[in-house]
Amino acid sequence: MWEKDMDIHAVREIRSKTLVYFGVGAIAKMDDIAKDLKARGINKILAVTGHGSYKKTGAWDYVTKAFEKHAIAYTLYDGVTPNPNTHQVNAAAKQAQEFGAQAVIAIGGGSAIDAGKSTAILMKNPGKTAEELYEFKFTPTQAAPIVAINLTHGTGSEANRFAVVTIEEKNFKPAIAYDCIYPLYSIDDPQLMTGLSEKQTRYVSIDAVNHVVEASTTSVTSPYAVDLAISTVELVAEYLPKALKDLTDVQARYFLAYAALIAGISFDNGLLHYTHALEHPLSGVNPNLTHGLGLAMLLPAVIKNIYSAKGQTLAAVLKPLVPGLTGDPTEADQAAQGVEKWLFSVGADHKLADEGFRAEDVDKMVELCFNTPSLDGLLAIAPTRATQEAVREIYASSLTPCHK
Repeated sequence: MWEKDMDIHAVREIRSKTLVYFGVGAIAKMDDIAKDLKARGINKILAVTGHGSYKKTGAWDYVTKAFEKHAIAYTLYDGVTPNPNTHQVNAAAKQAQEFGAQAVIAIGGGSAIDAGKSTAILMKNPGKTAEELYEFKFTPTQAAPIVAINLTHGTGSEANRFAVVTIEEKNFKPAIAYDCIYPLYSIDDPQLMTGLSEKQTRYVSIDAVNHVVEASTTSVTSPYAVDLAISTVELVAEYLPKALKDLTDVQARYFLAYAALIAGISFDNGLLHYTHALEHPLSGVNPNLTHGLGLAMLLPAVIKNIYSAKGQTLAAVLKPLVPGLTGDPTEADQAAQGVEKWLFSVGADHKLADEGFRAEDVDKMVELCFNTPSLDGLLAIAPTRATQEAVREIYASSLTPCHK
């Protein structure tokens, strides 16, 4: 396979609208980034991160050393949690304002990066709140410069224009997408990801698979998004079991990180539909629900729903997980059950009922799906007609396994 010819220790530049430094040792590029920020007149930076991984991975040592070398002052906001909320973004923005920060460096997985992106918008829109941002009460055109140091292989947020933050009081988990929040620079260093737990490893990679299953099958997809989807699933199928077997396998981390990166670029182009639209209400109601697990529980039912409309594409994308698909609409159950079997084989063996959701909760989830700001936009580009009944059926079918 072509992966064997790739020197994983050679740091490559992967360009979209973000310059991504990718490869083992890429964290050392923090010095070049700090030098460029200084040349741009940036003297003060807000660091946005979670409670500990930024230190445990060693990333923080590189960041502080680079800032000190180039005389850039910094302040640290380390209050981001999984499924970040608007209160955290408001607090980070207040801290940035009081410090006089001119840019943001987000260190962590998708939660920290999304919170950092959101904070960067508020820094350029003083007087606005995260609640106003995520209820679409204003449309930002500017954000402070963003640097992302990615510590997981899942969201792709380090190279796209998306961010997601929860409005806890309303159980809303909207998504925003603005050109102004493409990071200026990002770092994807697989060595920083070898400390991810088995659970984190599993679910961030499943997030990447969901990104491309959706991106390749929206009504607005492109050949580019589909091509990236095929590569993403091939890589995750090959390297996720290896990473789960040996969490320190840096080669496996390298290709999972690459898969997640191109998955993020895939959905930046092809966008998303059912699975993310239906998962956001789940983790909006239960912020402790792991995003990737929520997606895993829904994915088989979504595939069954859309197979008749996108069978040829799904047969190509899902080939490493469910060999033998031809795209015939009658394969919908086979495809759904095959994907669920694969999910169970990598340890994602919970369904909605296992996570405390019951049949009587379905109507509330449907209501949130159609009322949460931005989710209607995802449903509008689903490959099948996203009626309330269709959404209800996906939730109901996801309560228990379909392959048993």
